[in-house]
Amino acid sequence: MRKAFICPTKYVQGEDEIKNLGYFVKTFGDTALLIAHPDDVERVKDKLDATTEKYGVSFVTSEFNGECSRREVERLQKVAEEKKCKCTIGLGGGKAIDTAKCVAEGEALIIVPTIAATDAPTSHSAVLYTPEGVFDDYAYFKQSPSVVLIDTTVIANAPTRFLVSGMGDALSTYFEARANVRSFTKVNAGLPCGVREGKCGEAKGTKAAFALASLCYETLLEDGVKAKIACDENVVTAAMENIIEANILLSGLGFESGGLGAAHAIHDGFTILEGTHKYMHGEKVAFGTLCQLVLENAPSEEITEVLDFCSSVGLPVCFEDIGVDSYTKEEIVKVAEKACEADESIHAMPFPVTLDMCVSAIMAADKLGRAYKEGKLS
Repeated sequence: MRKAFICPTKYVQGEDEIKNLGYFVKTFGDTALLIAHPDDVERVKDKLDATTEKYGVSFVTSEFNGECSRREVERLQKVAEEKKCKCTIGLGGGKAIDTAKCVAEGEALIIVPTIAATDAPTSHSAVLYTPEGVFDDYAYFKQSPSVVLIDTTVIANAPTRFLVSGMGDALSTYFEARANVRSFTKVNAGLPCGVREGKCGEAKGTKAAFALASLCYETLLEDGVKAKIACDENVVTAAMENIIEANILLSGLGFESGGLGAAHAIHDGFTILEGTHKYMHGEKVAFGTLCQLVLENAPSEEITEVLDFCSSVGLPVCFEDIGVDSYTKEEIVKVAEKACEADESIHAMPFPVTLDMCVSAIMAADKLGRAYKEGKLS
């Protein structure tokens, strides 16, 4: 059996770590292309200035337009070539990070997240959009980032909702990896380079990936509430550090080398409902996780544990929590149709999933979540 595991070359996490960014740039050369939204640059300007002076490096500003499109990637690659940049830095949220991945194409890439809202920073994949912001395609590169640098002070000073959303994304990691273990499904770690064209990876997940996914869930249960409180106060505590690691590193390695399942597929289905658009990826994934547990008829104790966790940190447990106050069965059928498309990760579940099964699981999960909030579950 062929297995695969993929991860960044180096992961570094600590307070004020952006002050050490120049050290990592220096391993490639003196000049780096900095892809970041102006607001994110402003948030860390003092640290960027300090690392520039200390290590004698320079950052080429990219005037990033905020969208990870083929046109923007091509423009930035030309800037990097003209300015003779020796490495690429993606600083900020998901769009800047994905754009940096596409510009670098797997070479000399440093990722510096300013929020811990998703597990994307460690991965070798990116999502491409049109210049208008419409989904275009997925891209996969030959390796993960060279360096993932996490400044915990910056993340602690971001709105708490981002950290909680990251916990929602991380919440699915264990349950989806477990489904892949049971079904022997191929995982993203085996995918080829370039833009995906319907090709599958040719490798299964490793025991290491599942161990990381399991540790991710254990860390959320142990430190989630404590980290949320710390973030509310904009301070870095041991619990905060552990949850940042869970959201970014443990979940990132767990999902990419362990596999996705129904939770993310159902999240994709939710996107057709207008009310969900103002909610974050991880918030919708959290409810998608509950739907997956209902779909696989997980033990009641496990479902209650997930409901308790979501309630304790403020993650959604029903449609009302992601902006859908009412729905029709016809709307849920459309959600399920999207979730059950041929290339969706719901087919990694260890049993065949039909459209009717998906519809029933979503509706039952919503009912279950509402009953929990009303105190009607014993």
